[in-house]
Amino acid sequence: MLYTLYETQRTLMEPFADLAHVASKCYSNPLWPFSETQLAHRMAAGYDLLHRLGKDYEKPEFGIRTVDVDGVGVAIHERVEIDRPFCELRRFKRFSDDPPTLGKLKTQPVVLVVAPLSGHHSTLLRETVRTMLSGHKVYITDWKNARNVPLEDGEFHLDDYVNYVQEFIRHLQGTYGQCHVVSVCQPTVPVLAAISLMASRGEPTPQSMTMMGGPIDASRSPTAVDNLAQQRSLEWFDNNVIYRVPSRFPGAGRRVYPGFLQHAGFVAMNPDRHASSHYDYFRNLVKGDDASTEAHRQFYDEYNAVLDMSADYYLETIKTVFQDYSLVNGTWDVRSAQGKTERVRPQDITGTALLTIEGELDDISGSGQTRAAHDLCASIPEAKSRHLTVKGAGHYGIFSGRRWREVVYPQVRDFIAASQTQPPAEASTTGAAATPRPAAARRRAA
Repeated sequence: MLYTLYETQRTLMEPFADLAHVASKCYSNPLWPFSETQLAHRMAAGYDLLHRLGKDYEKPEFGIRTVDVDGVGVAIHERVEIDRPFCELRRFKRFSDDPPTLGKLKTQPVVLVVAPLSGHHSTLLRETVRTMLSGHKVYITDWKNARNVPLEDGEFHLDDYVNYVQEFIRHLQGTYGQCHVVSVCQPTVPVLAAISLMASRGEPTPQSMTMMGGPIDASRSPTAVDNLAQQRSLEWFDNNVIYRVPSRFPGAGRRVYPGFLQHAGFVAMNPDRHASSHYDYFRNLVKGDDASTEAHRQFYDEYNAVLDMSADYYLETIKTVFQDYSLVNGTWDVRSAQGKTERVRPQDITGTALLTIEGELDDISGSGQTRAAHDLCASIPEAKSRHLTVKGAGHYGIFSGRRWREVVYPQVRDFIAASQTQPPAEASTTGAAATPRPAAARRRAA
């Protein structure tokens, strides 16, 4: 019922948000005689802020068109490689006409970036992807909004998440012969489970796994997020945050944790910071500080765009990760795509290098939570294990912003390079090595 009421209110407010946008444009229109007055600037800024507070935020684009590879501009073509009911495996294919650059692109490591399914869209890792494209072939898990998945497409559980990750890893291994995996925040747990299960079966595992700011052991240095999950019963979450999708969406009737409730929780963690940010935005609009206002828009266009999560997946994550600590206690059983129940045993991983990364000031995944992966993966040789604590970085700082670009990424890049045993095979539609094209068709992709 709450979801329906929210959508009704949002629909009623939408015309007013649009009117506020029009009013802002009118007050700032240079053709209006009083547009350069201080009052007009304040009115335009006020209406603009009102519009942004009331508008609906759709999923942003990745929008990565080009990247720089050692001073050479490389074109990016974004495409869906595998389409599943709740997730797309998205590839960022690189093109170059420069022969030396092309040769370099072909030999660079293949990386699967597993994005969080915890409220925001995968585009939250846009800067992570853009930076990694300079030195890697990059794929990412692009999770779908559960409210847009029809009921006939079935349910989505935490086990399904693990199975998706394994399927994507196998796809890259079949295409290139090998791959590396980078997981950010929430997916560190299912990614570790996926690779553990592959190792237990004797399957080839990724050459390296990089885990950044995730709750491998949520009992260590618990944060406000961890405390909420630990202090409330599973029934409380089921009764208070789970609702059915309204009839206007393709997934009508599906039980979900709605995005608008998740967004309210994000804001409630730092309400003063968000209020101050919006006030600064208003002041910068009045002053005409275009750079600062555009930075604000870009951040909140991403931050305010949220998705619904399947109720089954969400509740199982709460119980498995934050209440039972099933991974660290060795009691986590996962049902495979074939219906077989298997125990998650990280100690079976031997051939995959492990890098864990934490932010010193992370208020979402506390100190030591990600590093716990090294204790669980006891069979990985010490020479293939490494940990990095990023000084002065919060949660987002380890995968976005200056510290990511200047401190974290160089170490991730070097770790992946050190774990690379052989150049990846050239991708083709069949997974085999591609046949070289004639010199007249030299424009190639990697």
